[in-house]
Amino acid sequence: MTVNVMCKGHSNCLSKKNNNVLLIKSLVLVSAYLTIFSSFPVHSSVNELYVDDPDKDSGGKIEVSLNISLPNLHCDLVGLDIQDEMGRHEVGHIDNSMKIPLNQGDGCRFEGEFTINKVPGNFHVSTHSATAQPQSPDMTHTIHKLAFGEKLQVQNVKGAFNALGGADRLSSNPLASHDYILKIVPTVYEDLSGKQRFSYQYTVANKEYVAYSHTGRIIPAIWFRYDLSPITVKYTEKRQPFYRFITTICAIVGGTFTVAGIIDSCIFTASEAWKKIQIGKMS
Repeated sequence: MTVNVMCKGHSNCLSKKNNNVLLIKSLVLVSAYLTIFSSFPVHSSVNELYVDDPDKDSGGKIEVSLNISLPNLHCDLVGLDIQDEMGRHEVGHIDNSMKIPLNQGDGCRFEGEFTINKVPGNFHVSTHSATAQPQSPDMTHTIHKLAFGEKLQVQNVKGAFNALGGADRLSSNPLASHDYILKIVPTVYEDLSGKQRFSYQYTVANKEYVAYSHTGRIIPAIWFRYDLSPITVKYTEKRQPFYRFITTICAIVGGTFTVAGIIDSCIFTASEAWKKIQIGKMS
């Protein structure tokens, strides 16, 4: 019995087989190359830690940006006080700040920019600077922003530059004081040109309490108590060396040929076995 075979001659079958394998390898290689080329990081950030004061030209000062809302406290009562271990004691700081009435004047949004010394201290939002103290000040609040130093908008740098942003204490006890304990970490970012930008990250812990003394209840406040870490975090932006890209391409090419060879061998073996089965059925 004569059997019709799709390939006429062994050389034609091998030629078609080799062409198919070459096509598969070419498609895989092109796809892999385009994927690597589009995702290969041109720039990367290298992190390091060291003990030093990186911004020596700051005059021992740190810039602070605070944005906080107290929806149940009138703006006439809201003030910012600053204290530190160098003897600074400022009540009712008003420079570079503004108060925006909320809830038809029943609440207040405080926005301010000021500087603090690079020593342990605190700044707090309270009614201490008001001409007349209210009987029951409501210190429930929402913190929109608390940031130190220059604002960094760098894609490769992730950190706690505004760790208290979004903190909501609207459901807390209105007569409670709030303590936010901050550990400020100096942070430096150096770009490809060598230009450095100075900012600060911080960690935070907080507690809420109603304080009393022998004369009665103490006027509540929102305290931000800070200390500086001696450790500086530095991010340095660097270009990825081109040899890494070449090495990656070579690894992909070698892996592709190996895998394609294995797949081709399996397909060819299965095809030959199927042909034998078909021939056996037709005999």
